[in-house]
This record gives sequence, C-alpha cells and structure tokens, in this order.
Amino acid sequence: MKWLRELEQRINYEFHDEALILEALTHKSCKKPYNNERLEFLGDAVLDLIVGEYLFKKFPKVNEGDLSKLRASLVNEKGFQKLANSIDLGKHIFISAAEENNQGRSKSSICSNAFEALIGAIYLESGLKKAEEIALKLLEEAYPKIDLQSVFRDYKTTLQEITQAKMGVTPDYHVISASGPDHKKEFEVMIKVSGQALSTAKGSSKKEAHQEAARIALEVLKKEES
Repeated sequence: MKWLRELEQRINYEFHDEALILEALTHKSCKKPYNNERLEFLGDAVLDLIVGEYLFKKFPKVNEGDLSKLRASLVNEKGFQKLANSIDLGKHIFISAAEENNQGRSKSSICSNAFEALIGAIYLESGLKKAEEIALKLLEEAYPKIDLQSVFRDYKTTLQEITQAKMGVTPDYHVISASGPDHKKEFEVMIKVSGQALSTAKGSSKKEAHQEAARIALEVLKKEES
C-alpha cells in the first residue's frame, strides 16, 4: 500500500501487522467493525510515560509542579496535533464522507487521537523503546527548545479555544474568595462553562488562580473525552 509506505518513511518505521495500522488510522465515523479508540487510549498512556520520563531526565533540578506543567503543555490535543501534522498524518486517516466534507482531516481531535493510536500500535508491535524513539524524535523536531518559558502554554487561551470550538461558548471566571493580608493575598477562582462549574483553584494573584483553574479545567475536559 503506497500510503502506508509513505507514512513508514516519514516515521522511519516499518509495520509488520498491516491490520494494526489500519485500525490505528480508522476513525469511528467509518462505521467499520474496528476503529482507533482503543489504540488511542493505549497510546495516550504510553505518551504520558514517555514524555514524563523524558522531562524527568532532561530537567533533574526542576520540581514536580513545573514538570507537570511542562508535560501538560506537551501532552494534550494541540500538542499531538502538531506532531501529527509534522508527518502529514491527517491525509492517511480513514474517515467517513461526512467527516471528509467537514474538514475532518484537519480537525485537532481526529489528528491528535490518530497520533496517539499510532504510537499505541507501535508500542504493541515493537515495545516501549521503539515507541519512545519515534515519539521523542518527532517531539524534539517539533520543539527545538523545550523549557518552561518556550513551551509553557497559556492555559486560559487553550481552554477558550477548546470551549469555543466544541461548545460555542467561552469560559466565565468568578473570584469566589479573597483572603489574607494585602502583602500575601490568596484568591480562589471558579470557572463556569454554560453556567456549569468546571473547576476551582487558588493562587497568590487572580492571574495565577485563573491559569491554575484553566489547567484543571483542561484536565477535566480531557477525562470527560476519554
């Protein structure tokens, strides 16, 4: 299959089980007896581990909180879409005619899920080291400089992009408490989407509380999707 050879060249990997890669690249809209949701679930866990270990070794003096921020900045829908785009994965995904007409090949959710499924398939077929080798090569090509300053995402902006795209609304931020002396204030913020509470968080400034609440909200939405 010409399309498969082309993809294999992009990632420098040859699949042994063509049925596995077909499953990895088949979106649920195709109404086939199989789709990539299970491999996506596996690939998500594998990428969490790969990127977590990579950051742990790369930044031996960075604390747990900042490591979590770094990983969250890389391991998310937009991050995986960036890696998928780097290998033109969108054009290899099998989608329904309706999704094709709806620009499905460029949708961040479809592309990022397919990338997770691709890594899940490589992990099943060749193990963690090979999945790690391919994923980290793509990661380092996509992010020539990885540190808190260059990689850290504005969680508020990311959350707004997601809620606008998927729900047609923007998040509402509410300060629900402010305590402590003026020189050491602590603010608690709640995020609501369509009137429903999504997350709360505290920070030493409103800006910090907003960002932390948005980060938690992104995790909540990711879990709901899963």
